[in-house]
Amino acid sequence: MTGREHTVRILHLHSSFSLGGKEARAVRLMNLMEDRAQHAILSAMPDALGARDAIAPGIKVDFPKDAPPLHGRPSLSRYRDLARYMLGFDLVLSYNWGAMDGVMAHRLHWNRWWYHMPPCLIHHEDGFNEDESVRRNWKRNLFRRHALRHTAAVVVPSTLLQRIAGAEWKAGDRTHLIRNGIDVAAYARGPSVPIPGFERRAGEIVIGTVAGLRKVKDLPRLVRAVATLPNVRLVIVGEGPERAAIAAAAAACGMADRLVMPGFMAEPARWIGHFDLLALSSLSEQAPIAVIEAMAAGLPVVSPDVGDVAAMVAGDNRPFVAGDEAAFRAALARMADDPALRAAVGAANRRVAAERFDESTMVDAYERLYARALDGYGLFSGRWIGID
Repeated sequence: MTGREHTVRILHLHSSFSLGGKEARAVRLMNLMEDRAQHAILSAMPDALGARDAIAPGIKVDFPKDAPPLHGRPSLSRYRDLARYMLGFDLVLSYNWGAMDGVMAHRLHWNRWWYHMPPCLIHHEDGFNEDESVRRNWKRNLFRRHALRHTAAVVVPSTLLQRIAGAEWKAGDRTHLIRNGIDVAAYARGPSVPIPGFERRAGEIVIGTVAGLRKVKDLPRLVRAVATLPNVRLVIVGEGPERAAIAAAAAACGMADRLVMPGFMAEPARWIGHFDLLALSSLSEQAPIAVIEAMAAGLPVVSPDVGDVAAMVAGDNRPFVAGDEAAFRAALARMADDPALRAAVGAANRRVAAERFDESTMVDAYERLYARALDGYGLFSGRWIGID
């Protein structure tokens, strides 16, 4: 590597490495780094590693078994061990509340080893579980505020999280808003692979969603809403602990034969076009990558009014970002019933995706941010970047 003695060593601290929005983005960035970095991934849920299947062949990545646990009771000795483990890396990237013990370990020990300072740590925050979807836990917020004090940066994908990071965590000018982005052009080609277990029936409408199967996504709510619509199939792509609860909700509504759950699927550009529309039912979101993927594929989106969704979609789509349960069900019914409306709204969304959410803009922002922590070295371009 020109100008560098060794491949950049990056430690990733994840709350979970089951494939969801933040994991998909992290893996995409890892893949784009190619051989310029080698990665070690720690998950606070050690068995939740579903996103590893999306890591491209040839990427240097390890899931170390000898690392200190990222999850457990607060302990100065565990924090000390985590901080010492970080010394073997050039950059530490942490993700969400489940990785906050790692952030605290870095905070407590960053100025103790004057002879060998721990590497810069950049924290990425993408949102909250159902227990903090409306209001943050005050004890966690106090912990966050203290732990984040010496991070190099706090990265958020939405204006809502940007406000929270400033007002509640006092991250101030260390907060960086970097909007999620994707390879928009790849979605214009249409579907090229089937969805396992799904075959379109004549005349039916396909409502789809892409999500980690977690309580905060409230997918039983979506099942109940779709159950009231005639000639509609629901496809839920993703994996997680709520699979059984979703299947039970479908059985209780008498629509088990209209629900398809194929599990995790990589490369959504190759199959999301099988949907006629994307529907979310989450209690909390910020800037969902699934919404951007649907927009790029020319699909309309029906969603509760959570996070930045209303600001993300095209103006024609905003009336279908619903403020309450009745409006959500009405929006689903109207969109499912009108193919011309779906086509018009989807076309508007595709234009907005190309204008605002192409991954080149996102990657450039991460390039500059990570380069600051690596004395100007760009992980995506392999060049040295002048940083103001």
